[in-house]
Order: sequence, then structure tokens, then C-alpha cells
Amino acid sequence: MIPERLSKNGTIGMFCPSHVADKGRYDAIIAALNRLGFSVKLGDNFWKDTNGYAASAEERAADLNALVTDDSVGMILFSGGDSAAEVLPYIDYESIKKHPKIFSSYSDGTSILLPIHAQTGLVTYYGAGAGEFYDLRHYDYLQFVSHFIEGHEIKTFVKDSEWKTIKGGACEGTLIGGYAGLFALMFGNTYFKYNKEKKYLLFLEDYEIFGGTGRVATYLAGISQSGFMNNVTGLIFGHYAENPSEDFYRLLERFADKHGIPVVYTDDFGHGTRHAIFPIGTDAKLDADKRLLEFI
Repeated sequence: MIPERLSKNGTIGMFCPSHVADKGRYDAIIAALNRLGFSVKLGDNFWKDTNGYAASAEERAADLNALVTDDSVGMILFSGGDSAAEVLPYIDYESIKKHPKIFSSYSDGTSILLPIHAQTGLVTYYGAGAGEFYDLRHYDYLQFVSHFIEGHEIKTFVKDSEWKTIKGGACEGTLIGGYAGLFALMFGNTYFKYNKEKKYLLFLEDYEIFGGTGRVATYLAGISQSGFMNNVTGLIFGHYAENPSEDFYRLLERFADKHGIPVVYTDDFGHGTRHAIFPIGTDAKLDADKRLLEFI
């Protein structure tokens, strides 16, 4: 199920599942969206800090559920942080099926985007959160427009950096992934499931300031040791550092060799300066030798 595109003067709903909203920062984000022609609707509990690190799980979910049933809202946009997984038991997944719309986030948003897709079949979007509009880059804006506003079907991933082939080969599958640590945790989550009859093209990202190569190795080991790896045909790994170490690249090489899959590295998405968008649930094919990703 693919949500309808966002109109150029449409309404974007925002809730805050992963942190306490900073008013100065979000005022700037809302102003930027307004300048682009969009109206912004905030959840009633958007500014609350009930738990100290965020509003209560029930309050955050109430905001999400209200935005879902509000037919004036064409998109739900939210940023990362921590603790979004607390919201999952309170999301009204049946309402999302009845009122499908664009869900876009990244980082801690992984915890919500993947279960929504798993529970409803709705394509969700990883790569663009609300925070990207605080200092909107041209590449990010073009990604936003091409995925969410323009009506034509995207066939080829538009790159803004040089991709590195870790292990060559070609593969295809349904796109799935997100922040590496949170993706690894999904396999024990009641609200996440995958189709054991399908093949998946995995995309992951992590950031060196969150932990070193050893931490990424832990996440990749968790994924490797899950039954899910039997369904993985290839890996696209996003921005990790301005100049990743050889140890990091060797980690990706070992992962590729262990599973016999093509692997590429790119700075086009993740916690860097570029925020390309990956539609979770869309079929795609990767040619690692040509460093080409196509949507099919």
C-alpha cells in the first residue's frame, strides 16, 4: 500500500515520539515548512515532558493517532532521539490502514516506521525527519520533493556522493532497514514481523559518535544470527564517518563474505549531511559493481 502524494500546499502533521521538543528549534522548522507552502499541525501533547525525556507513551501515541484520523493531514513527519519504541503498544494500526498517509522519519524513527509497515502493509519512508528542515540542504529538499510531492514514479536512486563497493554482485529484494542498532532489536519485538517467503534488500546506518566499529559489529552480529539473514540478498550501508577507518570497511567485508551478498557503502543517507529517502516495503535491485540502485 503506497500513500497518496502530498500536495504542494498540503498539511504536515508532527508529533514528538523521541525527545522533549525544543521550542526555538521547532519554531524554525515550522517556519521553514511554512515558507515552502506547507501548513503544519502539531499534536496536542507535542511540547510535553511528562516522563522527563519525552511525553508519556500514551500522550505521544494519542498525538499520532489523532493525526492519522485527521483527513486534512497528508503526511506525518517526526524526528529521532530515544524511546520511540515505548509508543508501539498504543498505536492504532487499524486506523492507519483506514487512513493511509506518508510517514517519514529516521534514526529513532526506525522503531515506529518498521512496525507500522509490518502491521499495516503501508510503505513508510526512512531518511527525512522534521529536524532536516532546521537547516535544509538542497539534496535533502530534492529528495523530499521527488518522493513525496511529484507524481511521477521514481526509477533510479539519485546519488550525491561516491559509493564504495565493498563486495560486488547484483541482487534484488524488498527494501527494509533503518538505524542498525534499532533494526537489530526489532527481531524480539511483538510489533515487527517479516515475510519468510520474501527476499529483502537491507539498508542500515550508524554514526561513529554513537560508538565505535565494535558496536556496529555487535549490531551486525545480532542481525547475522537471526533467521532474517536467510532472506537478505544485499546490504547498503549509509554514512558512518567522514573518513571511515579500514577496520570499519573490513567489518563490512567480513559481513559480505560471510553471507555471500553484495555490499556497498554510501554517504547519501544517515547521520551525516545528506538524507536520501528509502521507501520501506518497495522492491529494488542493487548492482554493487556499477554502484546503482533502482526501484522496481
